[in-house]
Amino acid sequence: MVHKYSKGWFVKRLREHGILVHPQYKSHLGLFKESELRNLYYQYVEKEMLETEQK
Repeated sequence: MVHKYSKGWFVKRLREHGILVHPQYKSHLGLFKESELRNLYYQYVEKEMLETEQK
């Protein structure tokens, strides 16, 4: 089981939303630190979820 908010959890969530590589650096998500993945998650996934709820 992947611990919620671990590096693996963020990678899994980002992949579920179609983000397989870092949008800016075009590098594999596994190469980034947990903090960088967390920022990506909130930047793309959370924002997307909020926009969906507002519609």
